[in-house]
Amino acid sequence: MNSEKFEPVPHDADFNAKLLAKDGVREAYDALEDEYKILNVLLHARKDSGLTQDEIALRMGTTKSAISRLESSFHSNKHSPSFSTLRKYAAALGKRVEISLV
Repeated sequence: MNSEKFEPVPHDADFNAKLLAKDGVREAYDALEDEYKILNVLLHARKDSGLTQDEIALRMGTTKSAISRLESSFHSNKHSPSFSTLRKYAAALGKRVEISLV
């Protein structure tokens, strides 16, 4: 067994500032802005609803792992959820999807 102790790096404002100052990091971060905004909306909606991933999965007739994949899909190129899936997720939270172009 490995005797090394895991010491996570704190992701505070100082850490973020140093990271974003590195070549190419700011551009890559900014390119993901829309995905992170959508993910933030989903996660805050779930938190505000007081529901767990398990409870949402039950309401949607799916599994917790499917909800986890859905919530993480916005920062991955592997999967883009369908509008139908987003509508079901919103309905499970007692909400509806609204899209606007700005």
